[in-house]
Parts: sequence; C-alpha cells; structure tokens
Amino acid sequence: MNENKQMGPSENTLGRFKNLFGGRGGSARGSEQLTELEQHQAIVLLRDYEESGIGWFWSSNEQGRITYVSDIVAQKMGRSRAELIGQPVQSLFVLDRTEDSGSERTLPLIFSARKTFNDLQVRAENSSTEIWWSIAGRPQFDGEGRFLGYNGNGVDVTASRQSQRDASRLAQYDSLTGLANRHRMGKRLEATLTAYRAAKRSCAVMMLDLDRFKQVNDTLGHPAGDELLKQVAQRLQRSVQEKGCEIGRLGGDEFQIILPDIDDRGRLGEIAKTVINMLSQPYSIDGSRCVIGASVGIAIAPYDGVGSDELIRSADLALYASKGGGRGQFRFYSSDLHNEAERRRQIEEDLRDALANDQMRVAYQPIVDTKTNKVVTLEAFSRWEHPELGDVPPGVFIPIAEEANLIGALGDWVLKQSCIDAALLPGNVRVAVNVSAAQFANPGFASLVAQALAHSELPPERLELELTESIFLGDQASTEEMFSQLKMLGVRLALDDFGTGYSSLSYLQHAPFDKIKIDKAFIRGVTEEGNRNGAIIASIVSLAEALGMDTTAEGIEAHDELEEMRRLRVKQIQGFIYATAVSLEDVCEAMISGEWVIEPDGPSKYRPERRTVLRKVGLIHEDHRYEVTMRNLSRSGCMVEGLVDVPAGTQFVVDFGEGQLAVAVVRRSAGVMQGLEFEQQMVDDGAGGLCTRHRVSPYVLAQAGMPLAALPPGQYPMQLMQQPGMGITIPKFGQIDPKSKPSKLA
Repeated sequence: MNENKQMGPSENTLGRFKNLFGGRGGSARGSEQLTELEQHQAIVLLRDYEESGIGWFWSSNEQGRITYVSDIVAQKMGRSRAELIGQPVQSLFVLDRTEDSGSERTLPLIFSARKTFNDLQVRAENSSTEIWWSIAGRPQFDGEGRFLGYNGNGVDVTASRQSQRDASRLAQYDSLTGLANRHRMGKRLEATLTAYRAAKRSCAVMMLDLDRFKQVNDTLGHPAGDELLKQVAQRLQRSVQEKGCEIGRLGGDEFQIILPDIDDRGRLGEIAKTVINMLSQPYSIDGSRCVIGASVGIAIAPYDGVGSDELIRSADLALYASKGGGRGQFRFYSSDLHNEAERRRQIEEDLRDALANDQMRVAYQPIVDTKTNKVVTLEAFSRWEHPELGDVPPGVFIPIAEEANLIGALGDWVLKQSCIDAALLPGNVRVAVNVSAAQFANPGFASLVAQALAHSELPPERLELELTESIFLGDQASTEEMFSQLKMLGVRLALDDFGTGYSSLSYLQHAPFDKIKIDKAFIRGVTEEGNRNGAIIASIVSLAEALGMDTTAEGIEAHDELEEMRRLRVKQIQGFIYATAVSLEDVCEAMISGEWVIEPDGPSKYRPERRTVLRKVGLIHEDHRYEVTMRNLSRSGCMVEGLVDVPAGTQFVVDFGEGQLAVAVVRRSAGVMQGLEFEQQMVDDGAGGLCTRHRVSPYVLAQAGMPLAALPPGQYPMQLMQQPGMGITIPKFGQIDPKSKPSKLA
C-alpha cells in the first residue's frame, strides 16, 4: 500500500486508536498494514467496546480541542456528541485533587508536555451527577515529527472511587459519631501548625472529656453509651461553628476541637462554657433520662507549644487540671500545671492510704431554723489532714477520689463515722450525709446504712441522706427499690443542689424526698433589683410546701440574703452567716446545754467576692521594671504596693508572667499603694481566677532574636523593651519593702 495514498474512513478511525493497544506513541499511521477485512473487524470490536459501556475513546488535535469522543461520554454528561467536538479538553474534564495531594499539575500543563500518561483521574465537568473517569493518552506525531494531538481511552471509575472514598472515610472518621478520628485530627493539626508557623498565625486546641460517662455505660449498658456519644457529637457540632474548626473523637469519651486563628482567651473561654453547658443538659436514651458533664482543657499555639505533640501535651495537662478542679470546668494551660499534675498524682497515691492511716476526719456545718436560729441539722464534710501537705481541701481530693474509684469507700466511712458522732450529741439534732451516685448504685447500700445505724445506735429519723440527681442515671426499677429500702429503715432523704439546670419535677413525683436544698447559684443576686432568682425560689418553696417537704437555702452569707429567705418562707438556712464547718469537739462544746442557737453574723449586704492575692508582679514604666506586691485583682484593675508616691495618671504595663502583659493607668495613689485600672478587662481563667485576654506572641519574641518556642515561665525580657540607640535613663520611682511602711489606700 502506497504511504502517500489518502486513508479511507475505516483506516482513519483505526489509525486514531491502534496505538492505545500497544507500542509507543508515534506517527499517525501504524507501520503494520491490515487487510480491509481486518480493518472492518477492528472497527466492529472498537464500537462494541464503546457500546458496552466498559470504556470509551477520545482524541484531540494539536490545539488541545476534542476531535472525537465516544457517544457514552456525551450521554453521561447530558449533552450531544456534536456539542463536545471542538471543545478544549479541560472544559470536559476536571483533574482530581485530593486533600492530601500536593500536586501542582493542571490539565493544560499535562497536555503541553506531549508525553504519554495513564490512569489520570478526572471528573466530568458541568455534569448533573458526579462522574469520574480514568483516562490515558498518547501523543501523535506525523512523519516529520510534528505534533498532531492525542489519542486516548477512558473507563468509568465512579463506583471504585466511591468505594475508595468510603474506605478513606472509615480510615479518617469515627464510624460511631461521624466525627474525625484520632488519625485525621493528628494529621490536620500537624499540617495546620506547620503552615501557620510560616504565616505566623495561631491555633487553639481544646481537649474534652465527658464526666460520669462511665456510670451511664455501667448502669444502662454499652448500647446506651454509644447512643449518648452520638448525641454528644451532634451537640458539639451545633455548639462550635467557628470558621475552619474541626471536631474529632479520639476514642472512648474523649473529644478534640481544633480552632484555627483564635488566641483570644476570652473568646475561647466563652466557647468552652458553651460546650460545657450544652453537654451538661439532660439526654434521653431509650426512655431513660441521663445527665453527664464535660471538662475542657485549652492550649494555644505557639504560646503553649509550637509543634503538635507539645501542644497536645499542654492541652492534656489543662484537661487534667480542669477535672481535678471539680469537673464541669475549663482550664487554660500554664507552666505550673506540670507541678500540679505531679501533686495530683502524689495525692491520689496518698489518698489510698489515708483511711487506713487515720488521716481522715469529719467536720460539721450547722443548718439553722430560719425563725429560731436553732441548729436543727449538721451536714457532714470529709476533711483530710495530710502528714506533709497539711489540710487538703475537699475540692482537691474529692474529684481525685471519684476518678480513682475511691469515693465509695470514702463515702461509706463518712456515713459510719457521722452516725457514731451524732449519737454522742444531746437532743434531736440530725446529721446529714452526702451520698455519691456510686454508693447509691451499690445494691447493698441500704444494708450499709442499717449497719451504721445499728452500730452507732442512732435513731434512723436523725439520719438524713443527701442525694444529687446523678442517682437517677441508673435503672429506674433499681432506683425505686433502693428508695423503698431506705424509707423502710426510717431515714430522711434530701434532694441536694436542686435548681442547677437539670432538675425534673418527675424526680419529686416518684422519689420520697423529705427536703429540697436550693442551690446557692439561686441565692447570688437574689436581692438585686430586676433579678428573677427570688421568683424561682418562691416557686420552689411553694412546690415543697405542697408536697410536704422542708426547704434549705445553701450559701447564705449576708443579712440581706437571710431576710429575703425569711420573706420567701424558706425553712432552713445553711451558710457562713451562721457558721463554717467545725470539728466534732466544737459542736459538742456548743451543744453542752442540749441545743445550739447561733446569732447570724455577716455583712449587711452581699458583695461579689474580690479576689485577694498576694503575689509579686512586674510594673514596667519606660525601660524599667519595678517588682511590686499585688494585693487584690478584679476584671478592671488591681491594687499594688511597693512604689513610692506615684502620681495618678501614670501609665504602667503590668507583667503577670508567662507573656501576660496588661496596660494600666494609676487612678488612685497613697504612699506606697496604687490602684490601677486596666485598659482591657481581664477574663476568666477557668480556675476561679483571672488572666489577660491576649499574651505576647512568641513570633514577636522570635523577631527580636529569641528562638521560636512556647512562652517560658517568668516575666517579659526587658531587653526587648529597649530600642537601638536608646540612652540609659534613671528610674522615676523609688521602691520600698511594703512590710516596712504600711499604707492605706484612700
């Protein structure tokens, strides 16, 4: 056959595609000549292949425009083949770009290389449904080496891609909740911190742990626990919707939230409070009502860690501290948490031996009749006299006891000891003992109570068991049976912390309570104009009276609160206005006459607590730092002592350490004491204290010559305050030891 002979239609069609079945890209015509019968058979085979839907063919010219495409492609794109002929290849296909792909390739770039390519994953452009193809192409050249375009084929890989996507999702997402899993969260955080380090941006991480989740699993079963986790995930997604954030479940009841571009600790504290509040609302699981809580630890890059491992360790320490602080709280990371974590570990070890070594004791706080000021009940509180640490606050060791599964043994000991102590007291004063959910869930708890009463010979009507709503997490039938057994013994039952947000009237309908204790959260602000707490308390009192129950208001500190409780007909009062918790010896001495009457003693009006602190802080003025003593701290300012005769209006930068700087102005000054007002208010630190909203960025310190690292403990390096070429200045204010010259701020 003459090479210069014009090819017929069959030859032309065959020539376009034969290179796809073997050999190298080359001239438009193959070197092997076929008979007309073979050519016809080849065309029939190619058309059968196209029509089968298994694969299809395409070709383009030297300008990258489609010259041929199989009908099946046009059909799937909802267009005619004629519409596709002449269109640029890139207008038909979109190159696959996965999340982890760092490729910068584009279709025009690939086609301009004029090289063979295979298994190029592309998506159909402008298609009503998602269609994926794997295409291959070979460049075609004429006899003189001129580029003529591409011949290629393709296959539909939509189904396989969906399978891959499902498999990928299983590898990156939690199958139970649909949230990102530990693997994905780790990769996301690592990639974010790497990119943000170059761009000098911040990123916060929250670690969340569910409180009392194990109890739900133990009492309602693992299917209920799984359903609870699903609902927690849904609430988290509704609660946290910051731009670019991602929420993940790391395993069990542990969750993580990545919050890019947020270093405002005020904003992060608000998010944490919202999360805790949302997750603490009641859940409905298969007809059962569950109440759990959440603890949150927060760390921010680069302030608390530059790399992902360091940042996660910091967030974990903050979470550990929040759980140790009583749960249902949040904490920001600080360098002193390392020492606190070690201290908690030591306390847990020592707590295991405290009961055996006779280190525990019971203190009693009076509950007083509102009308007569007569003590009617003594609430028992556990106290721990550590041989080295001294008195360990209950707020420290009780959460540790709960976490270490020691609360049951501790609670049982308090019950027995309280009954023994109460039996020694004259009169009919009752003793109130707090009962944990773990104790109440013990099928043998009623027997323990009976034994304690029998051993101490205390009349059962003088024992009052205080229960929180967490006891209702268990099986309803078991709960009602325990109530029945306890009432048969003749003891009184009180519902503690009523009105804290989880209360249900159904509790009062079914549980045989003798008393409702109104939580102190409703006492605060009750005398303020426009405050609704008084109306809420009045409703609780009316409800209790209708049900034949007593009422006790907790946390009364001032006379105005006491008078308001009397006006609202609250029957009993508990709070510092009467007494703190005292030893058994003090109780016996007070009741030597047979009864104990206490006259209220407290401020006339309740005033929000001012945080009294005694700590060293730095005051920076121009290029000098003065070390002073901070006496108290509020959101808007602080009182310091140590500088002499500082005029009002003087501006300082207060250095609280760890990069916390606050611009402040002296508003009042007398001798060595100054009252400062902050330019920007402080925010909650989650531990009952205050912290600055922002901190000095490690990126700024790095620009000044320091290595990029998490903020070190200690104060701001003064050398960074000095500008090149600055002369030496003389300090403007004298310093004095506050102990040597007492002053009173006017």
